[in-house]
Amino acid sequence: MLKIKFISGKRAIETGHMRSIEVIINRSVQIVLSFIIMTLSIVANAQTKELYIGTATADITPRVPVALMGQFHMRIAETIETPLSANVMVLESREGNRSSDAAIMVSCDLEGIPSVLINLVRAEVHKRLPEMDLSKIFLNATHTHTAPVMENGLNYSFRYNIPKKGVLQPEEFDVFFAQQVSDAIVKAWKNRQPGSVSWGLGHAAIAYNRRAIYSKEEPLPNKYSGRTAQMYGNTDAPEFLNLEGPEDHDVNALFFWDKGGKLIAMNINIPCPAQEVEQRSAVNADYWYPVREKLKKRFGPDLVVIGWLGAAGDQSPRPMYRKAAEERMIKLRNLNRLDEIARRIVMSVEEIYETVRNDRYANIPLIHMVEIIKLPMRLVTEEEYAHSKAERDKYLAQIAADSTAANEVLAPMTWNRDVLFRYEKQKTDPNPKLETEVHILRIGDVAICTNQFELYSDFGIRIQARSKALQTFVVQFVGDGSYLPTEKAVKGGGYSAIIQSNLVGPEGGQVLVDRTVEMVNNLFTVTKY
Repeated sequence: MLKIKFISGKRAIETGHMRSIEVIINRSVQIVLSFIIMTLSIVANAQTKELYIGTATADITPRVPVALMGQFHMRIAETIETPLSANVMVLESREGNRSSDAAIMVSCDLEGIPSVLINLVRAEVHKRLPEMDLSKIFLNATHTHTAPVMENGLNYSFRYNIPKKGVLQPEEFDVFFAQQVSDAIVKAWKNRQPGSVSWGLGHAAIAYNRRAIYSKEEPLPNKYSGRTAQMYGNTDAPEFLNLEGPEDHDVNALFFWDKGGKLIAMNINIPCPAQEVEQRSAVNADYWYPVREKLKKRFGPDLVVIGWLGAAGDQSPRPMYRKAAEERMIKLRNLNRLDEIARRIVMSVEEIYETVRNDRYANIPLIHMVEIIKLPMRLVTEEEYAHSKAERDKYLAQIAADSTAANEVLAPMTWNRDVLFRYEKQKTDPNPKLETEVHILRIGDVAICTNQFELYSDFGIRIQARSKALQTFVVQFVGDGSYLPTEKAVKGGGYSAIIQSNLVGPEGGQVLVDRTVEMVNNLFTVTKY
């Protein structure tokens, strides 16, 4: 008699974990069973999931003059301080010659991703790759405030009084952007090849909570709980109590190699918007440009760096206190603040790289889920309606008195006006919903989950804390961005937490968290590969 261990089950083949069944057999059937086992082994090898990787970079630098997005007044850029780029990564999972899933990720040096942009890109890609599942394409913005104004199909958007002559128009930039990015996606798709991936966690002090809490009560719209909050508020005032929320110093990173072992791309997840030079009137990719340049110098000029912005609606790269000490250290290093931010990120990435560089995986699960989630929108109260109406009327009066005032007040006027539209809509639709597209990916032990918002860091922490993945990347600004604040932020008021700043409030934020966690954990209910 002979004891053998028999491997069975499609689940075992897919995961690499094999359930053993002890069987007693006669020697007379050994040859038959040996043949069966060999056949199953061949099938298992044929069905092993192999990772394919493709990369490309698109230049999305606009011609100047161009209007810039991200402030409440119009800025016309006449100069280009750094180029803007869209960095593309294509991932495909194959079982033999069959494609089992894919993800096409594009990180863009933009303030946000209006729906018109993703629709244009998907339409252009479809012309050239009609077989591609367009829902697998997603774009994220690094949220630089020194990138072009884009056309936006939403009612609730900023408006600028952009001159019709001599300045690049938003719709012109949209067409240019879609062509450049679709070209890069097609290139990345066609050059994909077998490769491997590693993942790791590091830390760097990049993000600072930017909401100061004070003990004094102020007029509307901050009058909610006897306390007030202010973005970028002075912290040396006697009324200063504390910063409202946490600071996230995690650096999550993915590294991708080609079949020859060359590092070809990395995805870096920083929970901090690219807003160090947000006030300038020049085209600038902010801190991601020196980050990419330093990493290319270290790892090679062809390296593609995918910059992902983590949950950071209440975060900023600018410190709220101990500023003098920070500036002294930067000065002693003979750096500017952009280079200092890049130095910290690159040091962390290099440390992660050295730790995980030999822990590579090629035959791993790649699963990409896409879902449209309906989130309850934040309702406009009568008090908020009255305040927004007064603000709108104030700005309209300024424009009526002096048409050139539109350059300064058109954006805040429409910001308040849109609240009035929402209030009127509530009369016929008392429970409005916002449909939002989310992407959930599993790459080995890693989960990647996207959202369209400028999501407060508390929500990102909730997702990561409840995720069953070894490491969870939260990627925001995958779509039209608006602030999504916590309960305590709404109570404190202030810019980013008042009704004008939010399409979705804390209730919708928790719905987003719960569904995201459910989708992530569904991908990790089976044992790891």
